[in-house]
Amino acid sequence: MTVRVVIVDDQALVRAGFRMVLDSQPDLEVVGEAIDGADALRVLARTEADVVVMDIRMPTMDGVEATRRLCAEGPPGGPRVLVLTTFDTEADAFAALQAGASGFLLKNVPPEELLAAIRVVAQGDSVVAPSITRRLLDRFAGQLGTAPSADPRLAQLTEREREVLLLVAQGLSNAEIAARVHVAEATVKTHVGRILAKLQLRDRVQAVVLAYESGLVTPGG
Repeated sequence: MTVRVVIVDDQALVRAGFRMVLDSQPDLEVVGEAIDGADALRVLARTEADVVVMDIRMPTMDGVEATRRLCAEGPPGGPRVLVLTTFDTEADAFAALQAGASGFLLKNVPPEELLAAIRVVAQGDSVVAPSITRRLLDRFAGQLGTAPSADPRLAQLTEREREVLLLVAQGLSNAEIAARVHVAEATVKTHVGRILAKLQLRDRVQAVVLAYESGLVTPGG
């Protein structure tokens, strides 16, 4: 299956470089480009895409706001967002994740890492390691709001699913969770899939954000 990609960056040379790398792959196709967040929303309104490679810092509308609008207002099953940035700051990464991005990378990553990340995001997973996710959320938990509120969707989870969600939010990988609760890793993967479906979330990164926002997990806990 071909993964359809839209590239969003205000620098023409960067877009051209990304297009060259992506078009060299038989399973990836660049179906559109945009020069900023506002332009990206216009392009995506008329273009079917699976993954949006989104820069963060752009004029008119930045990548975080464009990601937020795309994830909040876009159709169910819409494109997933992989944010790229030149700036190695946890604040940028956190803002992108909270906005709905399925992951983030620095622009200086090797081409093979970018290609792998696009494929991972297209498959519905995240390119952010659980340990990094936890560190980001612990450090910037204040940006989640000072008054966590219980999310009624959590009531849909079974006791085991709630336990798995708690461990995901604490930064454990599927293998680590399997060892902790004494089940097969495939079983954990099934639980995570059901959790995402019940909570209507895009990936495990958003599950972690929800766990913090709802007070299921507290910063540093």
